[in-house]
Amino acid sequence: MWDFKMFPKEQELLEKLGKYSFVAGLVLGIIGIFAIIYPMYASLFTVAFIAWIMVFSGISVGYFTFKSNKEDWLGWLKTLVLIGTGLFILLEPVSGIAAVGILFAIYFFLDGFMGFALGSSMKPNKGWWLWSINGFVSIALGVIFLVSWPSIAEEAWLIGIYVGISLLFDGITLLFMGSNIKNLGQ
Repeated sequence: MWDFKMFPKEQELLEKLGKYSFVAGLVLGIIGIFAIIYPMYASLFTVAFIAWIMVFSGISVGYFTFKSNKEDWLGWLKTLVLIGTGLFILLEPVSGIAAVGILFAIYFFLDGFMGFALGSSMKPNKGWWLWSINGFVSIALGVIFLVSWPSIAEEAWLIGIYVGISLLFDGITLLFMGSNIKNLGQ
């Protein structure tokens, strides 16, 4: 997937990459901890965030369709679907949580496989095992989401906990990578 021999040998660039990885890991870890402590707020924030992204995406697609081809019915249909779905999720957050739950299962599976691929591509370097653990945690969260999916809307706080756990492990992995990035370029 990623070849870590591609990292530059320039010390200044490696230090910047390490610093930004460390900062991103710290921010993700802190957000993850807050999401675990306040799972219901994290669930509602996550669903609202996704809904607003859909609404703004729909507005953008509508604007582009208006400017480029006003007769493009597929562009207008996409606009209506995005805005309608986003507004529905905002107005009916419990249904939105159920829909977002299945999307998170897919995301966690993809994130887990990426973690395994990244860990195996880093294998001779220090810290490769941390990416593999991160991948395992993501796969486990995806399985839990799929198994408990129909009732995930009734227990909305689970999304906040799962997102928090994922962000915490991503943050720990990035913190470790940021503090050891100099070793990756060698």
